[in-house]
Amino acid sequence: MTTLSLSTSSAATLRADAVVIGLAKGDDGPSVVAGGEAVETAFGGALDSVLTALGATGAESEITRVPAAAGAGSFKAPVVVAVGLGAAPEDGFGTDQLRKAGGNAARAVAGLKKAAVAIALGDAASVGAFAQGVLLGAYTFDAYRENSLEGRKSAVKEVVLVGAKARDKAVKAAFEEALVVAESVNKARDLVNTPPNDLNPKVFAGIAVDLGKNFGFKVEVMDEKALAKGAYGGILGVGQGSATPPRLVRLGYTHPKAKRTIALIGKGITYDSGGISLKPAGANETMKMDMAGAAAVLGAVTAIARIGLQVNVTGWLALAENMPSGTATRPGDVLRMYGGRTVEVLNTDAEGRLVLADAITRACEESPEKIIDVATLTGAMMVALGNKTYGIIANDDDFRSAVHDAAERTGEPSWPMPTPAELRRSMDSTIADIKNIGERMGGGLSAGVFLREFVAEGVAWAHLDIAGPAYNEGEVSGYTAKGGTGVAVRTLVQVAADVADGTI
Repeated sequence: MTTLSLSTSSAATLRADAVVIGLAKGDDGPSVVAGGEAVETAFGGALDSVLTALGATGAESEITRVPAAAGAGSFKAPVVVAVGLGAAPEDGFGTDQLRKAGGNAARAVAGLKKAAVAIALGDAASVGAFAQGVLLGAYTFDAYRENSLEGRKSAVKEVVLVGAKARDKAVKAAFEEALVVAESVNKARDLVNTPPNDLNPKVFAGIAVDLGKNFGFKVEVMDEKALAKGAYGGILGVGQGSATPPRLVRLGYTHPKAKRTIALIGKGITYDSGGISLKPAGANETMKMDMAGAAAVLGAVTAIARIGLQVNVTGWLALAENMPSGTATRPGDVLRMYGGRTVEVLNTDAEGRLVLADAITRACEESPEKIIDVATLTGAMMVALGNKTYGIIANDDDFRSAVHDAAERTGEPSWPMPTPAELRRSMDSTIADIKNIGERMGGGLSAGVFLREFVAEGVAWAHLDIAGPAYNEGEVSGYTAKGGTGVAVRTLVQVAADVADGTI
């Protein structure tokens, strides 16, 4: 695990295996950004020329290495690593530019024991963003790999941000909060990356219990007997085909001065085969990630508790394994959901909305002001928005806009989506209150329309469909790792902070 610290030392005198500087892209070539002056001095003012000769342009994500022995005199580090930040806006580098630079820097120094970063980060927000990027970019999931595998580099052991205002209270607070959030994102990534044979509903619930004990929030677990007694037909119906029974986990964080409450609900299908409506070949291999919504909620509640936000939060993890068997729910079955409403199940692969409906109904009984559910819910949302942007559906336009704004501020791409009234008619059932699927076109929207049916009147609700960005099968970039991304953790923490300070 990478450790990160602030230091007032100079990059030229600090003993490290590498010094990282920032490089901006300009019309006249690359230029070292503020903070790297001591490094430039050590190179006799010729560092820009050296980097240009090596082909550096300062483009975002570009990495250029320069041996210090090439002209750095008494410079302590043996190598300088220049990380491209892209063009510098007139008002300075944005927080997500810095977050990506931090991630690129962490990967550029992988395998080293210690690296120093000589980039002037300025205000507290910039320090927090860069620090967060470093820890997110340094993330590796090594639980199932031998250390002897060739070609692998372990994460850098230590990174020091030099020249930072380490004694400034605002900077220190932003730095520490960034570390907490990044650690929580990485925990969510660990959960998403864990194989389904080692992460079933019971194990997931146990992890939540341990985190609650460690970080000061309450955890209550409803097993299959409690779910049957409470008539949670959606969660039980989805999980009844599996040898591992489902769970509903309630997380509870309270602050003694809090006056407002928000509920966070996560879809936690620890493996989704599609059930009797079996997924086609090629669509099963990554279905361990279908619990990414629950992982995000658990990560967010953990971070909120560690930071100590002045808001009351309930988290709900709707955990089940969706498997085909002789006991599985069949297409055509009718489930009686928690609260009494009936659902005709026409596609058992539209299971996420069933477990979420039970959890939403239960969460509303505690009268939260606002609810957000998070789910890898539909392939249709991926068709609409691609693999890097999640959709936001809501029953309140202002709340949807506020969640979108929070997501944008944390660097998580999202897009507001509508809830067309006509899609509800396509879910009318001749024998039950509602069908679990509607017309094929607009499937991501109809899933949201279905969930809205279970939200209590007067409660502002938003649904985040993270099916696209929850799992990265593409290239590593910025601070985004391969596999589980931990998406939505940062958004949920920011929304909770906004609720706490009255912004939302």
